[in-house]
Amino acid sequence: MKAIFISAFQAFYDEIISIFDKLHVRGFTYWSETQGRGSHSGEPHYGTHAWPSLNCSFFLFVDDDKVDELLDALKQLDKTAEQQGLRAFVMPCEKMI
Repeated sequence: MKAIFISAFQAFYDEIISIFDKLHVRGFTYWSETQGRGSHSGEPHYGTHAWPSLNCSFFLFVDDDKVDELLDALKQLDKTAEQQGLRAFVMPCEKMI
């Protein structure tokens, strides 16, 4: 099992939920407003008058065999608006209850 943290432009919310539904990923935690900027490029998302857009974030756990398919689908979504940003980080999940 893997833990995945996703940070994305808020407007991607519906598409990300569709990806979860298509891949039968049910459980996740969601933050509707997160701020940040990319490491190398892209527009900042600060929720200010100068940079008014915001990100949203998800934290979820998926079986190992779904990770690559999920990341591939998220990568395709990111390509539709690369300056807005979508990042996903995969971490091991050693134990859970």
